[in-house]
Amino acid sequence: MSAEDLEKYETEMELSLYREYRDVVSLFSYVVETERRFYLTNNVDFQVRGEGGDVYFEVTMSDAWVWDMYRPARFVKNVKVVTFRDVNVEELAKSDLEVPKT
Repeated sequence: MSAEDLEKYETEMELSLYREYRDVVSLFSYVVETERRFYLTNNVDFQVRGEGGDVYFEVTMSDAWVWDMYRPARFVKNVKVVTFRDVNVEELAKSDLEVPKT
């Protein structure tokens, strides 16, 4: 497989993932971004934890969709993320859910 073939494959996978995102985004109320993943979910619990002077974040989600083109199944029943890095949790406004039709 050439580098050009690999790039074409990855471009097609990303386009397919975007189309799936466009189809499912209206089903969810929250966007959760971590340093490694992007999630859509309706149930999110965000906790700030501390241990010995260190602060970390614990995010628990259920019935989520994960943006990851290498996963065969993107719907996840339960997700738990523990990280020392930034976590962004946003509630989607209904107007945010309207993805432009192209």
